[in-house]
Amino acid sequence: MSDQTAPARTSDQAGSGVPRPRLKDRLLREAKRLVGIFLYLWVLLGLFAIHESIVLAKHDIPYRPFGVAFINAWILAKVMLIGEDLKLGEGWFGHRPPIYRIVAKAVAFAIVFLIVHFVESVLVGIWRGKTVSESLPRIGDGSTIALISVAILLAFALIPFFAFKEADRALGGGVLRTVLLKGRRGD
Repeated sequence: MSDQTAPARTSDQAGSGVPRPRLKDRLLREAKRLVGIFLYLWVLLGLFAIHESIVLAKHDIPYRPFGVAFINAWILAKVMLIGEDLKLGEGWFGHRPPIYRIVAKAVAFAIVFLIVHFVESVLVGIWRGKTVSESLPRIGDGSTIALISVAILLAFALIPFFAFKEADRALGGGVLRTVLLKGRRGD
């Protein structure tokens, strides 16, 4: 029997009769997940950057780091992919209606994103020769209320992403995506 006709099996699936997806298929699926997450975060962070530039323009303060949204979206997409694989926010409300899982995931990832932002700022600051305290990012006016406000905004901004995923899962893998992107049969 040639290697091309029989899928490789691992020892844990030897008796299951279910072939494991090929490496190429798994890589393609993960790449699609990463691109989808990245695009959502890029749009989201881009909108935040546009909003910040509008607010600062009222005070004649120029603001143009729109490329930062691209880089941060890429970094946070990788973080989100890892967090999803670790099932972050899923176990807390497994027996409750999906809205609880959606909100739990949005809050959990908002917190993770803020932590990643702080760690990234500190590492960049240290790389540039600053102390840890000099490297800590200042959100808004630096108050706890400002930090909580950004966390709440970020959590609300993540709800549509997780709602889409939860609805797609509830309807059956790919059904919602097919309906939204291809339309109904006969359209």
